[in-house]
Amino acid sequence: MVNYKLIRSNRKTLGLEITEDLSVLVRSPLKLPVDKIDEFVSNHSNWIEKHLALAKNRNDGEMRRKLSLDQQNLLIQQALRVIPAKVKYYSEIMGVAPTAVKITSAKKRFGSCSGKNSLCFSFRVMLYPEAAIEYVVVHELAHIKEKNHGKNFYAVVRTVLPDYKEREKMFRG
Repeated sequence: MVNYKLIRSNRKTLGLEITEDLSVLVRSPLKLPVDKIDEFVSNHSNWIEKHLALAKNRNDGEMRRKLSLDQQNLLIQQALRVIPAKVKYYSEIMGVAPTAVKITSAKKRFGSCSGKNSLCFSFRVMLYPEAAIEYVVVHELAHIKEKNHGKNFYAVVRTVLPDYKEREKMFRG
């Protein structure tokens, strides 16, 4: 059995995360029994092993780049110029309308779509090529139509970006 740290909160689903210090973090609903959590971890042992190895290689191969305040401010300004324009362009193509577009300093995700269709994008996505930025924008806009990552979701993404799988790979480099 994999050792893990458990964080219970007012959520509906279980979540797994490999932290920067290579520990396994499980996020769980408040009242879910421990045996169900253990079963979830056991069922995801292959995923955990794979992602621990990837995280270890990433930590060995490159120190996480720390951005100076000036660099962060420059990226924020770029994001404020680039991302809303891309959201406008792709939302017209996709026939969707986000309720808001915000730029954040999130470190663990490049984008998110709330249940009320408000989109958030981390300024850190600006460190990637334009094709990758476009993928994140289309990915989040697709959540306005499909709230999960099922077949229908990826069908929506594929209609706009047929090469989305190649674009996804840009984040794994």
